[in-house]
Amino acid sequence: MVIGLVGGVGAGKSAVAACLARLGCVVIDSDKRAKQKLNEPTVRDELVRWWGAGILDSKGDVDRSKIAQIVFHSPAERQRLEGMIHPLLASERAQTIRQAADSGASGVVIDAPLLLEAGLADQCDVVLFVESPRETRLQRVIKNRGWDEQELDRREKSQEGLEKKRRIAHDVIVNTGSADDLFCEVSSVFRGLQRKASQRSIES
Repeated sequence: MVIGLVGGVGAGKSAVAACLARLGCVVIDSDKRAKQKLNEPTVRDELVRWWGAGILDSKGDVDRSKIAQIVFHSPAERQRLEGMIHPLLASERAQTIRQAADSGASGVVIDAPLLLEAGLADQCDVVLFVESPRETRLQRVIKNRGWDEQELDRREKSQEGLEKKRRIAHDVIVNTGSADDLFCEVSSVFRGLQRKASQRSIES
């Protein structure tokens, strides 16, 4: 079972992914993998050719905050970057899914900020919407990412709207309580998905 996660910025998709990992799923952290790709020599050199050495930090690594400033202000540059990075991630993702199936993992979770925008929802058997009030999400990004309200709004405007994300989701996970509350809810939803999958297998 391949599970995709959607929700607002700061809703806690990574926390849900961590719960699913505890339940035996393999998690594909697309944001982390994209960060790693940025510093592969061939990719880094191409980015410097595009945007200059000013995108590098003092260690010579790609400064993601500088990249973000470029792509969030220019849809064309964002598409340019995605056109290079997404195919690299797609190849790794397919390999991870195959390995997870071979190892008998409970499932694979695709934790990607742009699940819909990158067309990844079509590769998922199930999409889960992580629900969390805006004020809660704002407090999380202030605390965990150092953003302000304007940055949260800017990030959200670069993604599909919440209503569309809810509409395409097969189920909703509410993330407003404690870590234990979240794990209990994720466990309940995941077991239900497994039962449905087993039933479909029997009927077919």
